[in-house]
Amino acid sequence: MVHPFNYTTAHEALNLIQSGHRIFVHGSACTPLFLLRELAKHKDRLIGTEIISITLQGEIELANRGYEKAFHINSLFVSAPIRQAVAEGRADFIPAFLSDIPDMMRTVLPMDVALIQVSLPDIHGYCTLGTSVDIARTAVNCAKIIIAQVNPQMPRTHGDGMIHTDRFTAMVFHDEALPEVDYAKNITTEEIKIGANVAALIEDGSTLQVGIGAIPDAVLQSLYGHKNLGMHTEMFSDGVIDLFEKDIINNSKKKIHPNKLVTSFALGTKKLYNYINDNPAIAFLDIDYVNDPHVIRRNPKVIAINSAVEVDITGQICADSIGVYQFSGIGGQMDFMRGAALSEGGKPIIALNSRTNKGKSKIVPYLQEGAGVVTTRGHVHYIVTEYGVAYMYGKNLRQRAKLLIDIAHPDDRELLSKQCFDRFKLF
Repeated sequence: MVHPFNYTTAHEALNLIQSGHRIFVHGSACTPLFLLRELAKHKDRLIGTEIISITLQGEIELANRGYEKAFHINSLFVSAPIRQAVAEGRADFIPAFLSDIPDMMRTVLPMDVALIQVSLPDIHGYCTLGTSVDIARTAVNCAKIIIAQVNPQMPRTHGDGMIHTDRFTAMVFHDEALPEVDYAKNITTEEIKIGANVAALIEDGSTLQVGIGAIPDAVLQSLYGHKNLGMHTEMFSDGVIDLFEKDIINNSKKKIHPNKLVTSFALGTKKLYNYINDNPAIAFLDIDYVNDPHVIRRNPKVIAINSAVEVDITGQICADSIGVYQFSGIGGQMDFMRGAALSEGGKPIIALNSRTNKGKSKIVPYLQEGAGVVTTRGHVHYIVTEYGVAYMYGKNLRQRAKLLIDIAHPDDRELLSKQCFDRFKLF
């Protein structure tokens, strides 16, 4: 295939990167895995480069032992490929609201280089940021050097992700399948019950935000009896497609961006990537707009659905770590929890299994030592498990403890009650 644009080799393009550069790396399904594999070959000539990213997918060689002198990963969200590096102290984590990251890039984290993955140029010379506009839009706007992996398998998306080829310092053509995640295949019986409990809180005409994982997809599977739902969400996955095609999600009742699904990134299977390709009903917008609570609140009946690692009996939500082990990041949970609370008729919801896979209660008297609080007890409204709904808004600490014990696993309630007695004199 002959390409009418000025492509170069990955080696030539990556030679533009120098020691000490701060490098933004596109994330999620847009992770430029080919460029990262090629960049790993430059480790012997580079010292002290800094990698800034969120939600990297796939195998990241740079996160392995032996690369840390050349490439220091300083992540704003810890995804699976870099968890071990962070745990071992070879990489770092920056806590940040997702909506704040663009401002950080413009101020305290200026970018020297942006490594991005884009769709093919159109006849006018415009590529798009594909499945992930999120923080990449600001990175491209701010970086001095922009190196683009141009991939014919990257969907062309509508919204804020348009970039003319003249903006690229270097373009590297590489045809490669995108990383895929299938959240629906791992949905359990308990999560189906959680989905039904959450769906019962959702009124027709609501605007949805769904987080990452099996529980949000389980909620979507419980919405086939609903009407005229909308979406304004930081991300979505395959579970949205069927609801969209059946006109259950049609965005007709939204006050801002009516008739469009608004998102910032998408992560799922090839079916999803094909669905969003050149789909004008889906707008991929900049994260500092999508996740701005003042924007979110402008739609009525915003339903924010997020999950947690554990919840203490006062309502503190740990969603990014397992004790001191950094599992993920703050992400957009607080952006949408607050935005939904401010929305007329909105409902911020934390949905979680009552127990871990190992049978340990996720509702606890105290968070684990070192656990991070993502959503404070002052922000929490609804907490949902497979055993019911606890409405925490306006409740005192003793009332909260009682409500949460009532939706804990039945086998854990007696012990939780005993653990709470000395503190709250509950029973």
